[in-house]
Amino acid sequence: SSGINAEYGEGVEIVLKSSCSVFITMNPGYAGRTELPDNLKALFRPVAMMVPDYAMIAEISLFSFGFSAAKVFSKKITSTFNLSSEQLSSQDHYDFGMRAVKTVISAAANLKRDLPDSSEELICLRAIRDVNVPKFLQDDLKLFNGIVSDLFPKIVQEEIDYGELDVAIKSVCARKNLLDVEGFIGKCIQLFETTVVRHGLMLVGPTGS
Repeated sequence: SSGINAEYGEGVEIVLKSSCSVFITMNPGYAGRTELPDNLKALFRPVAMMVPDYAMIAEISLFSFGFSAAKVFSKKITSTFNLSSEQLSSQDHYDFGMRAVKTVISAAANLKRDLPDSSEELICLRAIRDVNVPKFLQDDLKLFNGIVSDLFPKIVQEEIDYGELDVAIKSVCARKNLLDVEGFIGKCIQLFETTVVRHGLMLVGPTGS
């Protein structure tokens, strides 16, 4: 298609095409993001965006993965993050936004596929715990457990048998002359669970803790 020539400073000529445009998505105040410089901001026209309905997005996603009570569980998942953001301490690595909700839904979908006969409520509870417990500080973990127990009353999470993974971790510990204490084994399993639902992660804390 024919373009319109536009000349910029220093004699640089750029062909403009009507079928091409540039959009910049901003998340002001979001962790790790920086504001757009004023001189660059002046070149673009602002467009206002509304906050998405997390519960509706979660409900549709859960329905697509085969959850029959998606409406109930979507509200419980979003309520967990809303209450956590209000009650837990402020940490750089805590995230209670849409990305966290999507990660829980992804974990729940994996569990639904692997355990088709298991209770949907138990699957959602396990997904919420598997995704969030590894990143919380010890003091915040107590508050989080209280939030979860209020939202999922009378639901007791069953002991999970990791079989070969558990045996392999203990075998490596013995080979490396490390003590296979319960806390260390638990953190190794949490690391495994996190790699299943996240593309990237970071280990925070002293070596071997």
